[in-house]
Amino acid sequence: MSAAEPAATGRAAEPISILIVEDHRVVAEGLACLLGEYADLTVVASVESVGEAAGAAERTSPDVALIDFRLADGTGADAADSIRVRSPSTHVLFLSADCSDDAMLSAVEAGAYGYLLKTTACCDEIADSVRKAAAGEILIPADRLAELLTRRRMNASASAEQARRLDSLTSREREVLLLLARGLDNRAVAAELNISYATVRTHVRNILDKLGVRSQLEAVAKAVDWGLRV
Repeated sequence: MSAAEPAATGRAAEPISILIVEDHRVVAEGLACLLGEYADLTVVASVESVGEAAGAAERTSPDVALIDFRLADGTGADAADSIRVRSPSTHVLFLSADCSDDAMLSAVEAGAYGYLLKTTACCDEIADSVRKAAAGEILIPADRLAELLTRRRMNASASAEQARRLDSLTSREREVLLLLARGLDNRAVAAELNISYATVRTHVRNILDKLGVRSQLEAVAKAVDWGLRV
C-alpha cells in the first residue's frame, strides 16, 4: 500500500491547511517551500496584504493563518480581524520581525494563538507552532502575557502623567515653551511676546517646575517627546 492510500484501519488525517499573509514575496515563497516539506502541512494560499487576506480565508477556510505583523496596507492584527470574520474556525499565528510590546499585544487582542519572531524561529519551530495553533493551543506563556499587560498599564500611566503635566501649562507658558522650542532665547521671547525679560524668566521657572525638569533644553525635549507640536 502506498503512503498516499488510506490505512486499513481508517482514513488518513487531512494535512493542516495554512494561509500565508506576508508582503515580502521571497519570504512568503520560502515559507511555502519549507512548510511544504512536512507531510502533515499544506499551504493552500499566499497573499501579500490585509486587503487580500479575508477573501483568501473565505475561499480556502485554512486551519491556520500565518501572518506577518507589518503589512503594506495595515497590520497583521487588521488581517487577523478580517480573517476571523470570513473564516471563524481559522486560528491565527504571527511570524514577524517586530518584537515590540505593542505589536505582540495587538496580536493577542486580535486572537493570536502565538507570536514567533523571524529572527529566532527555525523552520521546525514554525511547523510545530502551526500544529499546536491548529489544535487550539495558546503558545504565548501566561507570564509573558502578564508582563506585556503590566508594561502597557505602566506606559498608559506614564502617558497620562505626561499629558497632565503639559495640560497644566497656562496658554502663556505654552507660548513661551513653543518659542523656546523654535530656538529663541529668553530675551528674544520677551521681544516676540512684548513682555518683560523678568516675566519670561518667571514663565520659564514655572514651566520647568510643572514639567519636572531642570533646564530649558530638557523642557523642550520632554515636551516635544510628550506630544507638543512645534
